[in-house]
Amino acid sequence: MEKCNSLRLQKLIELFSEYGRTENNGVTRLSLSAEDIAARKKLQALCEEIDMTVQYDDMGNMYATLPGKQNLPPIVIGSHMDSVIKGGRFDGVLGVLTALEAVYTIKEQQIELDFPITIVNFTNEEGARFEPSLMSSGVLSGKFAKAKMIASRDRNDITFAQALSESGFEGPETNRLKEATAYIELHIEQGPVLERKKLNIGVVEGVLGMVCYEISVYGESNHAGTTPISMRKDPMFTAANMIADMQKQLQGLDSDLVYTIGRINAYPNIHTVIPSEVTFTLEARHQNPQVISEVSRMVKELPQNLNGCSIKSTRLWDRDTVDFDVEVVDAVEAACSKLGYKGSRMYSGAGHDAQFIASYIPSAMIFVPSVNGYSHREDEFTSYEDCVKGADVLLNAVLILSREKVNN
Repeated sequence: MEKCNSLRLQKLIELFSEYGRTENNGVTRLSLSAEDIAARKKLQALCEEIDMTVQYDDMGNMYATLPGKQNLPPIVIGSHMDSVIKGGRFDGVLGVLTALEAVYTIKEQQIELDFPITIVNFTNEEGARFEPSLMSSGVLSGKFAKAKMIASRDRNDITFAQALSESGFEGPETNRLKEATAYIELHIEQGPVLERKKLNIGVVEGVLGMVCYEISVYGESNHAGTTPISMRKDPMFTAANMIADMQKQLQGLDSDLVYTIGRINAYPNIHTVIPSEVTFTLEARHQNPQVISEVSRMVKELPQNLNGCSIKSTRLWDRDTVDFDVEVVDAVEAACSKLGYKGSRMYSGAGHDAQFIASYIPSAMIFVPSVNGYSHREDEFTSYEDCVKGADVLLNAVLILSREKVNN
């Protein structure tokens, strides 16, 4: 089995952490910002130095390709380089840099592959500047309409289309990723499971299905000091009681179900006024669609009136569980096993570009541990030892797939 260069990968991570570095050693590198553009230019230069051909498509997605011995659909590896505001140094970008390190090793070891290898950097995965997240992979996979996506505006009223045009990274639609032998995306776990179980690698089988509801409780606003408790229609206490009751029901559905009350708004949100309305969100994620259906059933069975308040629920959005390609997942697991690394199959609770790409290209993911499970924060960290182990698995999964596909 081949091994990547640990020190070289560490230097790559440290180099790219300078593009958008924050005071607390994190990164703010919003899509198509000056920091992102600088990082893209550096990535392009590094790829061209090792004889890779770099192209862009009409969404600004970057594709750097190392030719193979045969003119076959490429094996694609990579992720994204944009970040959230005050995010970490590993989220997304590690998938691109481990892909680059894998190609460095292929070149250095003079490994000849029948398949071309393409490193991809997807534009605006985070959606932190232009909503929604997974924008470009969504367009590529037909999940999102391009016209709507490029009209998305940031906080300064700049459209995605304008930012892309000014970035210099807009290419033709003909350059889009349309066909590939496989796609493998390495990413930090963004959760505590691997670290808690003392595992090096997560062999990701798919992405959990989920559903998100907004629940509004309407009461009667009045003076907080003069309205007796017995005469109130208070949506805040009603909402609090509902949340506590829903938690008990959710706990009884399945031990693997994860659920979150992520947003609560009160109107008019003044400490001397009884609210007239309280709105909160409920998000639930699980591999089994039947469990998600049970969550939906529970929400649908909420009373329309409670404690003098009226209740309305709205389904904001949902997604089905995405199962990755068995052959590609097996290749990742085989690479992990042959390298002697401790790994385990798992599903991702977070969304990634791979979930959309998997709809038309055989795909899988590799997870490496996140210290304390932290992500989307400045102190996000993955040890360099775990980073290079992930790169080793990525490299060898590519080699396994290349051999298997040719032999088949």
